[in-house]
Order: sequence, then structure tokens, then C-alpha cells
Amino acid sequence: MNRILEVFKFSEESPLIFTQADFWIFFAVAYLIFALIYKKVSLRNAYLFIISLFFYYKTSGLFIGILIFSTLVDFFIGRTIYNSNSKVKRKVLVTISVCVNLLVLCYFKYAYFFTDSFNYLFHTNIEVFNWLSYWGNSFSDQGYFTVDKIILPVGISFYTFQTISYSVDIYRGNLKPLKSIVDFGFFVSFFPQLVAGPIVRAESFVPQIRKATQISVSDFNRGTFMILKGLIKKMIFADFIAMHFLDRVFDAPEMFSGFANVMAMIGYSLQIYGDFSGYTDIAIGLALLMGFKLPNNFDSPYKADSAGNFWKRWHISLSTWLRDYLYIPLGGNRKGSTASYIILGIILGGVMLAFGNIYMYIMIPFLVVTAVLGARFSDTIKNHINTNINIMLTMLIGGLWHGASWKFVIWGGLNGVGIVTYKFWRKISPYEKSTHLLAHVWKVFFTFLFITFTRIYFRGNSMAHIQRWYHQVAHNMDWAHAWDILVHYQMVFWVMLLGYVTHWLPYSLKDKIEDLYGKSPAPVKIGLAVVVGIICYQAFSTDFQPFIYFQF
Repeated sequence: MNRILEVFKFSEESPLIFTQADFWIFFAVAYLIFALIYKKVSLRNAYLFIISLFFYYKTSGLFIGILIFSTLVDFFIGRTIYNSNSKVKRKVLVTISVCVNLLVLCYFKYAYFFTDSFNYLFHTNIEVFNWLSYWGNSFSDQGYFTVDKIILPVGISFYTFQTISYSVDIYRGNLKPLKSIVDFGFFVSFFPQLVAGPIVRAESFVPQIRKATQISVSDFNRGTFMILKGLIKKMIFADFIAMHFLDRVFDAPEMFSGFANVMAMIGYSLQIYGDFSGYTDIAIGLALLMGFKLPNNFDSPYKADSAGNFWKRWHISLSTWLRDYLYIPLGGNRKGSTASYIILGIILGGVMLAFGNIYMYIMIPFLVVTAVLGARFSDTIKNHINTNINIMLTMLIGGLWHGASWKFVIWGGLNGVGIVTYKFWRKISPYEKSTHLLAHVWKVFFTFLFITFTRIYFRGNSMAHIQRWYHQVAHNMDWAHAWDILVHYQMVFWVMLLGYVTHWLPYSLKDKIEDLYGKSPAPVKIGLAVVVGIICYQAFSTDFQPFIYFQF
């Protein structure tokens, strides 16, 4: 009983994370109460809203105020947009909604990024001051908030995009607003997907809110299967290899051979997939146990045969959000708008600053001037630029969404280059239409390598770390001791091999495994859950491994 009471007290040291025992105590108690009230829709929604707020409070403390603020703003703006007959007023209101949400996001996530970039460019020494915390402390003598540092609220990038989609969908006429602020608060804060997605679109989730709870046997089976699968992905394929190999290499790449650094990058592709898709699987499973369906966020991304195909399979909820709310409004593949060129110019200038070397100062302006001259004298070149600029811009902004650093922009830009390059390559590729297995395997393998090694800009702690990684790979591969690395970390590499083999299994075989689980009797399911729990927590370390996407 004392342990249960501890779970329901706020503590920065014990957030409710899916891999922590405290979360499962919380969910067991919450689900027991849910089972008693789920038939009354309004009561069910109010209850889930309250426990979702509590979940977020346990994760982020008083930053819950930001979540509530965002909920209030978009609920009333959305309702006003719907009730207004003035096109101008509707446009002004949706603009206010987007701007308020993005300003809040930028304040918490990008204040240091913009300030540091400004200081570097203009040789100033402006420092960030946390005015919000200073103002908050004025109401109390306790000094709860730290004023010398802005802390990023967990999940703010995810729920900000959700509330924006709500206002925009109402403005576009795709959605009617919810009548109850409690129902809307439930949509924004639903705890399984609150802090790391998937990003739930209003038009897909809002219709479920007023429906009666229906949990079929297949929903329950799939829900529990997804939870077990997600725990294995996160605790075995992500945390185990990170704790025992990857983190050591990335913390000090110069202390390891180039071979070890390359293997760490290959391992990191498995880690980030296991970590993020593991969270998504658990979130989808938990939602199914309560009668709600969340969107699929991953579709075996390492089976992709091109960079574009990869981004249709990876973080699908973000990719489709950027497509519908950024890429298409900017002009899609039809043409680049004035805004497209202005934003792209600013970003390219930032990329030059990030690299900070003479080669980039020469290469990027040269490419820009060449493109401008080519577009002026050739309609073909002009057409290619116009139809591809928004792809590049979307990927660059998508990179920036992932982190307040130019290295994330570089990472997004490299993926954009990969997508655009393949668009041209497939027109001349001799094996593009080939149905031969080797041709397909080669395309999948090459795509995997491209995606993997762009991620050095995603995982590297800083540009200096990334440069040290490149130095080791270029000048110190140390093939003579490669076998020693494989032997010394053999358990890690066996887990990596198992992880990739299971990922590349045919869909039909994966479906049969899930179907077999669903048809198995309850004692078998319980036994399997116990075995998975024992394996996962035997591999668990006292070093807490948060979900990677919590930082976004």
C-alpha cells in the first residue's frame, strides 16, 4: 500500500515512464477504476482527462500549466472559428492559434538556439533570461522555478502539433469543434501518447471521444501483444545495447576505433527504432485496452527501398502532419512560394554558421548562385527547383523540430537531399523496375546505410563530437582489432543481430505470430507476459534510460 501511495505523489526522481514499475502500478489502479465507469461516456472522458493531467504532472511538475494554457486557448479559438461567418475573422483566429502555439514552443525549445545563433552572427553576448519563471516566482516566496535556465516541458512538441491540427481542421471545415472543454482536454492530454506521440490528428481521434467504449477480444489481445512487443523493443533492442556499448562510444568517439564507431552507428539505428517504436507500440496497446485507436506510427522502416519511402514508414504521424500542414500549404510539388525561398535562405545561412569552415562558406553560396543562374536561363532547371524546394524545406524544418540545434537541420537537409536525388536517379536507374530479389535487397541495403550514417548529426553530442567521429572513421579504422571488438561486446552484437532479423521478417510471419498469441489460452498469455517481464527487467540497469523522443 505504501508503494502505491508513493506512486501517486509527485517526485522528479520517479516520473511515470512505461519501463518503470511505478507506471504499471499507476495503470493497474487507473484501469480498475476505468472498468467501473467506462459505460458512462461523459464520466469516462472526465476521468481519463484527470488521470492524464496527473500523469503529466508526475512527468513535468508545474509545467502542466503550459498544457492547460494550450488546451484553453485552442478550445475557445476553435469554437469561435466554427461559429464565425466572416472569412477574415476565421483566418485571423486560426493565425492567432498557430502563432500562440508556435511562440510557446519556440520560447521553451528554441530560445537558446536563436540567441546563440544571433550572438555568433553579430558577435554579441546576449543571455537568455527565464522571464516566465521569474514572473512565476513573484507569486511565492518559495522560488519554485529556476530563473537561470529554461527547461523544455516534456511532450510540448507533440501536443502543440495536436492543438494546431484541431484549429486548422475546424478552419478548413474538416471538423466540428467539441462542445465540452473536458472532452477537448482529454483529446490533448490522453496519457498513453501525450509525451512522445504518435501525434494524434483531431479529425481521427475526436470522433472517438463521444462513442461508447467497445473493447473486443481482438482489441484486448492486440493491445497486450503490442505492450509486450514494445517493452522488448525498448528494454532489449534499445536500452541494453545503448548501456553496454553505444553510449560509451558516442560519449568519447576518439577513444574507440573507426570500426567501433561505425558499428555504434549501425547499433544506433536499431536503438532509436526500438526506443521510439517501442514507446508507440505500448501507447497503442494501452489505448486499445481503453477502447481507443491511435494511428500507426511505424511500418518496418528499414524495409524501405528509398529515402522517400523510408519517411513514409518512419514517424508516420509527423511525416503526414508536415505534409498536410506545411508541405502542401507551401505549394507542395507544384511550385515554391516566396515564403519557401525566404525560409530556405535563412536556414542555409544557419547551416553555414553551424559548419563554421571556409569550405561551406564557399560551397553553399556557389550552389545557390548556380541554381539562380540556371533557373534564369533554363525553364527545365527552374521547374526542377520549384517542384523540389518544398521537399527540402519540409525536411529542414522537420530536422529543426527534432532539436534546437543546427546539427538537426543538417540531418534533415541530408535526408531531403536523399529524397530529391532519388527522384532523379530512378529515372535513369537500370534496375529501378527490376523485380529481381538482389536488386530489391541492394536498394534496401543502400537506403539503410544512407539513413544510418546521416544519423551521426542526430546522435552526435555536438559538432565537435561529430568531427571526432569522422576523424576516427577516416584515419583509424583499426581493422586488425575489429574481431576483438566483436568478441568483447559479443552479447551486444548478438542482440543487434536478433533485432534486425526480427525487423526484416516478412509481414506474413509477423501476422502469424500475433495471431498465434491471440488464439492462445489465457494461462499462456499470462506466462508469456511473466517471461517477457523477467527478461526485460533482468536486462534492465539501474541507469535510467529515458525514451529518446522525450527531449523533443
